[in-house]
Amino acid sequence: MKIAQQHIRAGQTLTAVRDLCEETMLALGADSFWYWGIGAFVFCGADTTQSVSGRTYKTSDRVIQHNDIISIDLSPQQDGLWGDFARTILVEDGEPLPDPKVAKNAEWRDGILAEEQLHADLVALATPSMNFEELHSQMNARIRQLGFENIDFLGNLGHSIERNSDDRLYIEPGNTLRLDEVDLFTFEPHIRRPNGAYGYKHENIYRFAGSTLIAI
Repeated sequence: MKIAQQHIRAGQTLTAVRDLCEETMLALGADSFWYWGIGAFVFCGADTTQSVSGRTYKTSDRVIQHNDIISIDLSPQQDGLWGDFARTILVEDGEPLPDPKVAKNAEWRDGILAEEQLHADLVALATPSMNFEELHSQMNARIRQLGFENIDFLGNLGHSIERNSDDRLYIEPGNTLRLDEVDLFTFEPHIRRPNGAYGYKHENIYRFAGSTLIAI
């Protein structure tokens, strides 16, 4: 992600960004991509509100603008072990911002700050005995309190980390499994302002160390 952020420039196509991400992950030791064989899901501009399954995802050949918003979601795999990591990158004056929280575009900055706040709230809220349904309810309430909405196409906020995609358990209604009954899970709220033009995504993998939730 850092390498992608360093190389993104206005005028690049999203296909070029995806190629860069996938080639870099393979060079760093990934041997495959666990989610439908796609290593990097890349969107920009108003398309950052799109939430689609890997079954149907096609990388757009859109060109990054002089001022633009880009979401990248990575799915590397090594020896059957998954990585899962997403960030929203902001381009201002043709170049990516090292710290998107200082963006001049207040709308984009607010989305970045909301994502950061949600992850801080997750760590403060989550306990080993909480179940996934409770976490879904409480974090969706927090999303609304911050003035945003959950736009994930399935309505969930993350999933367990497994070796088989079909075994994933989601942060969603009806999942009464306790958080500490899985080894690792993601938190990846995909949010926007109600009827807003742009989406924001920030994903980490979490686990419990004793009673404390930590990002790995």
